[in-house]
Amino acid sequence: MSNASKKFRSGFVAIIGRPNVGKSTLMNQVIGQKIAIMSDKPQTTRNKIHGVYTTDDYQIVFLDTPGIHKPQSKLGDYMMKVAQSTFSEVDAVLFLIDVVDGIGGGDRFIIEQLKHVKTPVILVMNKIDQVHPEALLPIISQYKELYDFAEIVPISARQGNNVNTLLDQVRKYLNEGPQYYPSDQVTDHPEQFVCAELIREKILHKTREEIPHSIAVQIESMRVKPNGMVDIGAVIFVERDSQKGIIIGKQGSLLKEIGREARMDIERLLGSKIFLELWVKVKKDWRNQERVLKDLGFRHD
Repeated sequence: MSNASKKFRSGFVAIIGRPNVGKSTLMNQVIGQKIAIMSDKPQTTRNKIHGVYTTDDYQIVFLDTPGIHKPQSKLGDYMMKVAQSTFSEVDAVLFLIDVVDGIGGGDRFIIEQLKHVKTPVILVMNKIDQVHPEALLPIISQYKELYDFAEIVPISARQGNNVNTLLDQVRKYLNEGPQYYPSDQVTDHPEQFVCAELIREKILHKTREEIPHSIAVQIESMRVKPNGMVDIGAVIFVERDSQKGIIIGKQGSLLKEIGREARMDIERLLGSKIFLELWVKVKKDWRNQERVLKDLGFRHD
């Protein structure tokens, strides 16, 4: 078939799963660069991240949704609504599971949500590099008993194993349609959003207990200087004074470390040298304040 007679296909695909099964890792692997932050802390992803994958004959817009869980704050409630609203907006759903952990209550909870969905659901069995191939068959049987999946694809998101096979399967569910984004565009989020997320990722890696869920990052200023360097000013919001002290660290040591590592990632993203200035501010109980959540970009729309 000649290229002229080939029909271009496009569509939207949601990546869902309980927290920490590798959704962001899969998105970054497919796109070929980091647009979604990765951490071993649950609820790392708070907004729908749109990643765009384009070939000569099709384009997939991926939505990496917040991990589906039972909410415990207004922020958690927002995250759940975002994840669930995605189901009806897409051409296919990728339900990612962790084959190392096996089936758990969180997976069963998601399957119950999926029973109300008409969209085709592909079961994506992640982390196959960490188990013996024979261990996969009983897991497949368990999931098949619970839901009639359109396809079942074992992968390793981190290693990239079988990811091309997964893309081939997804392509079958795309309809003829326009190319929504230019070929070289990998996300529809503004650079400020991705920069803020990269800073937040460094904090997640370097803190523990309640801190990861208590932080938000907002880019307050971003300007390009005549010499091409980009000046970025960012605020890290926490909920309590004690958390502010932890983020800053002894004589500012932790904040400097966060800034240094984030700067390296942001320079790779922007392709230019940057000067990054970080401040830490306390916004008491911000996760339960509607107005603050809206100011920080957490909107139901």
